[in-house]
Amino acid sequence: MKTPASTPPLPEPALAPKPDADRPQRTVVVSGIQPSGTLHLGNYFGALRQHIALHKRYEAYYFIVNYHALTSLKDAEALRKYTLDVALDYLALGFDPTRANLFLQSDVPQVTELAWLFYNLTPVSQLEKAVSYKDKVAQGLPANAGLFNYPVLQAADILIYGGTLVPVGADQKQHIEITRDLAQRFNLTYCPDAPLFPIPEPYILEDVAVVPGLDGRKMSKSYANTIGIFDEGKTLKKKVMSIVTDSTPLEAPKDPEKCTVFALIKLFADDETRARIAAAYRAGGYGYGHAKKELFRLISDYFAEARERRRELESHPDYVMDVLREGGRKGREKAEAYMARARECAGLLRTF
Repeated sequence: MKTPASTPPLPEPALAPKPDADRPQRTVVVSGIQPSGTLHLGNYFGALRQHIALHKRYEAYYFIVNYHALTSLKDAEALRKYTLDVALDYLALGFDPTRANLFLQSDVPQVTELAWLFYNLTPVSQLEKAVSYKDKVAQGLPANAGLFNYPVLQAADILIYGGTLVPVGADQKQHIEITRDLAQRFNLTYCPDAPLFPIPEPYILEDVAVVPGLDGRKMSKSYANTIGIFDEGKTLKKKVMSIVTDSTPLEAPKDPEKCTVFALIKLFADDETRARIAAAYRAGGYGYGHAKKELFRLISDYFAEARERRRELESHPDYVMDVLREGGRKGREKAEAYMARARECAGLLRTF
């Protein structure tokens, strides 16, 4: 694969402490992201930034979970577009395919095969208690079997590669608990003397606050309140200027900690800039319009190099596909090693 010209990587986050060095197994980082729409700042600060940093440190498998996306997205053309967009976003943000693996969930058929084994070990009552399922149904998503069984397929996603460390948001912690339960259940049921699956740990950055959207709620495609990672120019400016604020007059002092605009500024600004803007809020004479202009500049500058990288990558679609193909090949190789043993443990004969 010939790599297109690149620019320096984005700043890395301050990661939580490294996993315990005394762990008996090698650390394998596993995580996926849904191609159900344009990736936004919440996706970046909640997941992608950590993925990019971790893949430089450990063996890592990151996959675009297009099977999971089918639980809510029924437009085939949109799914294809969003899937490739996610690949472009990862590469533009600094993912190095020579150091880890990026691929499509659907390119590893062993995942759905393992999920079937797990379905037969999963109590329905456990899935009925899943908070994420209840929340999504409450938001209006149809209560289909795919959505209901989402945590089981997610468990297969993680365990088929021997995942031991799973970077997720706090809202996914329950799903990782289900994954841990299934790993233990399979091991105890089928291979108690020689456990097949490691018991993974969630990797949750407690200091990463929920990224607020344009309306002050959690930034989410479901709420249509997002700022895209690669929004720019008039599109970005229009969104930033539409952020909901209160009616405090320009001349009055304001509390920056109660302002959505400042909450977003804190994600991008260095300590000095953050302190300067906070002081301006409290002094009065500094309006929300001023803060929004600062935020627009900070976002534009932060992703400037990544935007250039992404434009370059868009002109090399064959390279992007090669990255996904090679990642998928390595993913299948790793997955089949686990699946071959899982079949044997469960008593599944094969004649080919």
